Amino acid sequence: MGGILLIYETSSGEKIYRRDDSIIVYFPGPRRVVSTARLNGGYREDLQAVFNHHIPPGDHKPADLPGGSVEGYLEYLTGRLNLPYRHTAGLLTAARMENASIKTADYRELAVTAVVTGGVEVNGGRAGDPARHYELDGQWTFVGGTINIILLIDGNLPPHTLVRAIVTATEAKAAALQELVAPSRYSHGIATGSGTDQIIAVSNVQCRHSFTDAGKHSKLGELIGRAVKVAVKEALDKQTGLNPLRQCNFLVRLERYVIGLDDFWRLAQSDGIGLPRELYLERLRRLATDERLVALAATLLHLLDEYEWGLLSGGATLEAGRNFIRAYVPSAAVDEGKGSEPVNYLIKMFIRAVNEIITKQEKAFLP
Repeated sequence: MGGILLIYETSSGEKIYRRDDSIIVYFPGPRRVVSTARLNGGYREDLQAVFNHHIPPGDHKPADLPGGSVEGYLEYLTGRLNLPYRHTAGLLTAARMENASIKTADYRELAVTAVVTGGVEVNGGRAGDPARHYELDGQWTFVGGTINIILLIDGNLPPHTLVRAIVTATEAKAAALQELVAPSRYSHGIATGSGTDQIIAVSNVQCRHSFTDAGKHSKLGELIGRAVKVAVKEALDKQTGLNPLRQCNFLVRLERYVIGLDDFWRLAQSDGIGLPRELYLERLRRLATDERLVALAATLLHLLDEYEWGLLSGGATLEAGRNFIRAYVPSAAVDEGKGSEPVNYLIKMFIRAVNEIITKQEKAFLP
């Protein structure tokens, strides 16, 4: 066991420490807590601390953990961390604790601190996506990638308001993922979280100021949203490099519709682009960060999103998509595509437009 490092202290006196692969929040006094934690989760008024703990991605088989099960491991872990087993709530994740983000938003006497670790590269999902497993009688498996949030509110909240704070924090997490256009790994949609996300919300019952509204219309809700959004984005950037710069790439954007380098190469070959594969891919990767083409890809993907959500008809989607491609790449050969399935058609037309640009650039270099 290594040393313990104080990394933050809130205005209400919670001390936040990092100890090896865990972040621990010690309460200076009584707290109301609502959480999804497997260890002492639900609504509690008798907790003395909460923690978030990293398990390496290769060690997620419960039977192989010390203690022989998730519950056994949590008991083992609280002992190793010198925490009271029956008075501690704990979260588990594959995200690393040194990549945690801690952000505070405040207004007058009110402060909200979000402690977030996160990753959605492997199992980012959108609510309502096809499920990966069916839990029955306690049989389940870990998957890599989790956004864990510990929300510390320096205000006295009744239980129903603390639960509402979780709703607001969850919306803020989904908004952060939407603003990063983080892809679901189970559908064409933008992720709203991972399948294993957890949250702990803590209210300071010793605070002399009470708050009964944690929704988006209240200042408390605004602070929760601000702190969580900023912390989620920073944690994802630190853990996996998911950030606006990485997302400014049309190859990255098209991953959401399961389009990759091979799809570009196949169409380039059929259109007779006349370049060796490696040279073609080098030209393609260089072009992928062209901001105008990223904007075109983003526009087409949003049209396709609205088509898949039932907000636009196939005909309107095709017409708008064709017009955008012709406006951005006037030389592109865009046929009418009447009666075509919008997803395949517009992505094919986009790839052809990109190949047209690569062809023109190559000709420009010829003597």
